[in-house]
Amino acid sequence: MTFDTIILGAGAAGMMCAAHCGGRVLVIDHAKAPGEKIRISGGGRCNFTNMYAGPDNFLSQNSHFCKSALARYTQWDFIDLVGRHKIAWHEKTLGQLFCDGSSKQIIQLLLSEMDRAGAELWLRTELKDLRKTDSGFMLDFDREGQRLSVTCTNLVLATGGKSIPKMGATGLAYDIARQFGLRLTDTRAALVPFTFSDGKFKDLSGVSLPVRLSNDRTSFDEALLFTHRGLSGPSVLQLSSYWREGEAIRVNMIPDLPLFDLLRDQRQAAGRKALTTELARHLPARLVDYLSQNIQMQGNLADQPDSALTKLTAALSNWELTPSGTEGYRTAEVTLGGIDTDDLSSKTMEAKDVPGLYAIGEAVDVTGWLGGYNFQWAWSSGHAAGTAIAAH
Repeated sequence: MTFDTIILGAGAAGMMCAAHCGGRVLVIDHAKAPGEKIRISGGGRCNFTNMYAGPDNFLSQNSHFCKSALARYTQWDFIDLVGRHKIAWHEKTLGQLFCDGSSKQIIQLLLSEMDRAGAELWLRTELKDLRKTDSGFMLDFDREGQRLSVTCTNLVLATGGKSIPKMGATGLAYDIARQFGLRLTDTRAALVPFTFSDGKFKDLSGVSLPVRLSNDRTSFDEALLFTHRGLSGPSVLQLSSYWREGEAIRVNMIPDLPLFDLLRDQRQAAGRKALTTELARHLPARLVDYLSQNIQMQGNLADQPDSALTKLTAALSNWELTPSGTEGYRTAEVTLGGIDTDDLSSKTMEAKDVPGLYAIGEAVDVTGWLGGYNFQWAWSSGHAAGTAIAAH
């Protein structure tokens, strides 16, 4: 069998690409259903893009690479597509857009767009061999026990990264990239919770609060969640992409709270109320109790001089911690790093030295923030490759 284009991976980027390639297109995936990461995303409602998506929301060794694709297919283009499919949506926070209904609506949108373009989809199909030919590529597949050989002119790597292996992630795109001489940047789990080997936060599991979480590179003002293994929540997932082993992180538990002024104003009326009792009006009580074991906050509020309140607020705004590590690819939402963008065209996503070979989505060294940015990269990069192939 011969196709113009074969796309490996029926995820967000692969299906988006298939909808725009033109010609005879085949999408391959070893899963039982397409778009599995779409299905589980956003608590089942799919955070499908972000209103504020732009190049500054992405990490890559080449910060300029993503600009072309993001500019040519923007979040507004995808929002328009969602509207044409009559999918109701809402903004949750910080520009994050979710389906009112189910993430399955986004999967169906992509399948409908593929059907409109005439693309075929083979599921439960495993790649067994791949080689270059004079006119393109030859691939051998095992499709539910049947061995099939297929040729194509264009081959698109859209199998994602290593994150969430229980859903079938294997790093296949990296292996194929190496086979054809493309370089890889270092890969690591990103958008992932921090762990602490001493189980120091077990008693705080379930406690959440808004914080400013930072390291020497950046900071994020979002919620933090204590877990039995360590720290999670949006601020932690965001910072994990910028964190390296052995580095300390800093937690400001009162980023927008004038705590010194509040406690000083309460001091006169507090009577014999304990400082911890008054502090629990502004922070979770279990957290106050935990912190009181290491931060001086004994006695009554009425007895605290300004110097003591100053020292307390300073401690609460700069709590330094050193994670043991992260939960790794098991729970990571994305993989940081991947196929080196220096080996790809930023306009077409085609390999510079391997005509007809394309790489898109999470497989590429472009990683977005938490909040719909990685889906936008999937739409933008998939569109870039698809329209470039169609132009041929």
